[in-house]
This record gives sequence, C-alpha cells and structure tokens, in this order.
Amino acid sequence: MGSKKRAKPSRGKKKARPCADQALALEYVRAWAHPAPPPGPSTADAGNSFLPPQAARMACGGGGNVLFELHSHSKHSDGFLSPSALVERAHRNGVKVLSLTDHDTMAGIPEAMSAAHKFGMRIIPGVEISAIHSPRQIPGSGEPVHILAYYGMCGPSRFDELDSMLLNIRDGRFLRAKNMLAKLNTLKVPIKWEHVTKIAGEGVAPGRLHIARALVEAGYVDNVREAFNKYLGNDGPAYATGSEPFIETVVQMISRTGGISALAHPWSLKNPDAVIRSLKSAGLDAMEVYRSDGKVDGFSELAEKYGLLKLGGSDFHGKGTKDESDVGAVKLAITTLSSFLEMARPIWCSAMKDILLKFAEAPSAANLGKILKFGQLVSFDGSAPFDSGTDVVNLCLTSWLSYDDMEAVELAEVRSKLARCAIKA
Repeated sequence: MGSKKRAKPSRGKKKARPCADQALALEYVRAWAHPAPPPGPSTADAGNSFLPPQAARMACGGGGNVLFELHSHSKHSDGFLSPSALVERAHRNGVKVLSLTDHDTMAGIPEAMSAAHKFGMRIIPGVEISAIHSPRQIPGSGEPVHILAYYGMCGPSRFDELDSMLLNIRDGRFLRAKNMLAKLNTLKVPIKWEHVTKIAGEGVAPGRLHIARALVEAGYVDNVREAFNKYLGNDGPAYATGSEPFIETVVQMISRTGGISALAHPWSLKNPDAVIRSLKSAGLDAMEVYRSDGKVDGFSELAEKYGLLKLGGSDFHGKGTKDESDVGAVKLAITTLSSFLEMARPIWCSAMKDILLKFAEAPSAANLGKILKFGQLVSFDGSAPFDSGTDVVNLCLTSWLSYDDMEAVELAEVRSKLARCAIKA
C-alpha cells in the first residue's frame, strides 16, 4: 500500500512538465496569431514574464486552442466558395489562422486577406503545387504528387520566379483537361469543353474535379467519387498528365522563395516511402499526417523516419457532401503549431528582408504595389503618399510581423538603403 501511495505524486510530477511545455507553446502561438504591442513596464515582470498565469491555466485546462487551417481551396482552383466566403466560414468554425492553398495559383490570397482583416484572422499565403515523382526524371512519366507551400504575410520573395512555374502548370492543365475529354469521348462518354470551363469559372485552369462535376451533371456517374473511381483516378482510363515539374524542382523553388514545403495527402501515393525519401533529399520540411478522422496509420512513423514536421488540414473544397471534412475540422496540437511557427518565422522574416532589399533598388510606387501584392499594410489606407522609404519599412514591419519578429529581424541594411529615398511616382 505504501509503495502505491508514493507512486501517485510521482505520476503527477511527470505531467507537470508537458503542461508547462503546452503553456509555453500556447503563449508563443497566440502571440503570433494575435499580435499586440510590446508589454509596458507596468505589465511585464522581467523576473517572471515567460509565462502569463492565464496562458498556463488555458493550456493545462484545454481551453486555449488556437485553430489553424492549413489546407483549403476556393473558386480560384477547384473549390466551390469565393475566398471571402471561405474566410467567413472558417471564422464561424473558430479558425484563427487560415492558409488558402489553391491548386497552382495564389490569385485568391489578396481577397482572403482583405476578408480576414474584418474578422481579426491571420492568413498564411499558400499554394498547392502539382508535381511529378519520376525517379529517372523522364518527362511525361511518373506519379502525381502535390506539394503545399506556406509563406509569410508578405508572400513569396522572387514571386515572379514562382509565378512563372505556376503559370506553366496552369497552361498545362488546359491541355491535360482536353486530353481527358478526348479519352472520355473514346470511351463513349462525351463531355463538352464549354461545359467544363463553365464549371471551372472564368480564368480558372480546369482540373479533374471540374471534369468530374461535368460527368455528374451529364448523368454518366452518380457522384464525384464514382467519376474518379471509374474514369479520372491516377490509374483511370481517362487520366492524363499535364506539364507538372518534378517534385525536387518544386521543393527547391519553395525554399528559394522563402516558403515552408509540406507533402499533401501522402496516403494517396502508391509508394510513399520512395516519394518522401526523394522529397527529403530535396529539402522538404513537413508532411500531412493528421486528418479529421485522426492520424493515418504509418505516416506518423514515416514523418519521424525522415525528420519531417507532422502537419495536416481539412483539404476543404466546399463540395457540400457528407463525406467532406469541414474547414477547421483538423485540430492540430498547440505544440505542433508552435513547432511549425518556430521553423517558419525565421524563413518568412528572411523573405521579407529580401523583398524590401529588392524594393530598395528601385523604390517606386509601381514596385511598392508589387511588394504589397499579398501583404497589405493594415495601418495604411492608400490615401496619403509615403514620404520616404523608411515609411515603407516601418509599415511593413508593423503589418507583416509580430513584435518578437520585429525585434529579431536585422533590417539595418534595408533601413540605411531606404532612409534617404523618396518613393517615385
């Protein structure tokens, strides 16, 4: 009996450390998700300021979750909702940080950011890039793989370079869709091109989901799942490839443009171990492991095997079907979110510095518009001109970074270059 009584306090002490770790992670994530001015002398205690008591209580009591949604789609690719409607739905579901990850385009990010500002939400600019895994890197062969890219509030550095890759992929999607329709026609399942493009929407590169919806509307299948199982799956008789780059090229591009790369839905791959091994060699940062129904067996172990951060998201499209996870359905642990931000924030800060340094080379109003493509300035309404380049730096800092990031990032070089520069019209 005596030994049993002594064991109880021992178990309690073991729980104290994880609770403290969770509390620290919660405070770190909350400070980034809800940036606030630095604490004043009256509120900050230098001797014991690392963990506010309320954060500790919230973390230990389970009431301090900060909901991130790291995988979602809008009408700008194959989703059903506009970016604004997606943000509003995410807000209703309690999401505090949303990453819009449309297929091969970032066109919906500005609208999502504008909508999120009304709700006090943060947007992580993202994109899901279509790629091919081909061990011998033979064009036109290999397995389709999707890579998620996550960027800071300022968006990608060297955006033109990334956009060129995405544009090439989207162009290939038009040709790919036409090839799929030709194969369907051979299978005595004729679908009109105008039908598919009407479903996709003006300017949207058509994907398999658009063709699947056309098949449903034409009465050839009962639902989208049947369309994929019968015709459009990776091994289906109407499947076709586009002009997707190799997975290694995509991961290296994401790294070069200041992003975090993650493998999307690895459970859909034929040989995930081989794909993940190639991606890790190219510099992959993370992979999806969590879904709304929990972790998928074996993929957590694969992430650990290759030293990858474990992430996840709903992959929400807004189809309205019973089997689709709602936006915000995947609730990542606060320690996972903390690890994600600890990895991402220095990279995002470096990207911001690169963007501002490039702007310093030609500080014009036109170039200012380019660097604000994604990262809108929350305290600037556009009515008053900037007096100098210093104004740009200060407004970018307060709009794109948390207080901790502002303290950490070294911008002396940028400030010195822009200090005496006037913004040319």
